[in-house]
Amino acid sequence: MTPRRIGILGGMGPEATVLLMQRLIAATPARDDADHIPLLVDMNPQVPSRIARLIERRGEDPGPVLAAMARGLVAGGATALAMPCNTAHHYAPEIRAAASVPFIDMIALSVDHAARLAGPGGTVGLLGSPALRKIEVFDRACAEAGLTLLHPADEGALLTAIRAIKARGPDEESRAALYTASADLAGRGATLQLIACTEFSLIPEALAPEAQGIDTLDLLVEGIRDAAWGARNQDGPAV
Repeated sequence: MTPRRIGILGGMGPEATVLLMQRLIAATPARDDADHIPLLVDMNPQVPSRIARLIERRGEDPGPVLAAMARGLVAGGATALAMPCNTAHHYAPEIRAAASVPFIDMIALSVDHAARLAGPGGTVGLLGSPALRKIEVFDRACAEAGLTLLHPADEGALLTAIRAIKARGPDEESRAALYTASADLAGRGATLQLIACTEFSLIPEALAPEAQGIDTLDLLVEGIRDAAWGARNQDGPAV
């Protein structure tokens, strides 16, 4: 059986898109090149800033750009779409409206996994952009799953860390900011924590030692693998 081609809306940021591909390759049992999943990747770092639009209320709307990317990927032969950016999932409705193929929802996959680990009424911490609190994509999904979601006390420090990683790559300051936020969440009862920014997926080792991290990028890898091989019903809740 030949795996289906998956389209990637990438570039948000570029390193996170490359990391997704690396993890997908590592997660695919392969004896030769042909055993790997074919990808069609639109690496577009010029997608308008989600932070500027959602936090600072300025700049161009990313929605139409992401919709155009989705149409291009489908025209190129993609049978499903994935996007390694948690905050950009705010624009999932525009992507779905523009595409005739399933959209693999990283938020739904991650919250579903967290709910299985935490159990009914469990508490989960969120490590990501402050924009996630504003757009409430995780808040709504966690509420529907019966989970209590906690945000870090100092979200500004995480935003600074995200911008630093985008500009210079991971450094000790960004690791320290992620550690502090992780320890804060753990201290308030959220030892199960979602790594919900793909910049932070570059430094998962920076979580506090008492924290159990769930990297949303890893759940997206699983979703892509399932979609490529037909192992998951793509009309279900994860699309």
